[in-house]
Amino acid sequence: MNFRHATYSAVLACSALMMAQPALAAEPRAVIELFTSQGCSSCPAADRLLGELARDPSLVTMSLAVDYWDYLGWKDTLALHDHSSRERAYANARGDREVYTPQVVVNGIAQALGSDKAAIERAIAHTRRAAAPLLLPVTLSVADNTVTASVSAATDGNRTGEVWLCPITSKVSIAIERGENHGRSLTYYNVVRRRVKLGDWTGQAESFSVPLADVAANDIDSFAVVVQSGVAAKPGLMLGAAVAAAR
Repeated sequence: MNFRHATYSAVLACSALMMAQPALAAEPRAVIELFTSQGCSSCPAADRLLGELARDPSLVTMSLAVDYWDYLGWKDTLALHDHSSRERAYANARGDREVYTPQVVVNGIAQALGSDKAAIERAIAHTRRAAAPLLLPVTLSVADNTVTASVSAATDGNRTGEVWLCPITSKVSIAIERGENHGRSLTYYNVVRRRVKLGDWTGQAESFSVPLADVAANDIDSFAVVVQSGVAAKPGLMLGAAVAAAR
């Protein structure tokens, strides 16, 4: 269900990561955020593709379910309004007003149809040529009931960013009872359950910690952390990212 009309009032605005991996020390080549909805008949192909991409250890992939299609007859059980706001913020930052499902945002600055693998790969290549994302070394660890993101000192011109932690459920199957996907059982990969701002990075080496009990639940099996330029209302280039198993 593509939606590209900027004046449509139902569109509300808003990072699958590698599945339950230990802390990632080397820089990944891309952060991929899929904006999807259980009420979107075009989304299942993108959801399946995200599951495929999640097996690539060079990618940090996340599924962010949006709520702006809930009025069509099925309330998305994984959706967060924050995800809708994030998608709209990306469109405003790019200046293209492209807000639709299934949409992928690559490295914070490029977008592609979420079911088009070739387009996603082109977007990855383009961002790496044009903006050199993910050069900032970041590690993520879970130990002593604490989640800790360690961010290195700046090595290039990017010296400010926001540090966001995403608790993840690696696989969720949902039986859809109404709406465009009525009668289907669909599987979602690396589902973001919430986004928690750990703090602001200002160019110096720094660690950001949060108690595990504050961000984990029984269905959380991994975490992703991203350091992103800009602010939540106008997100920019992904500067660094890492993933870690929750337990």
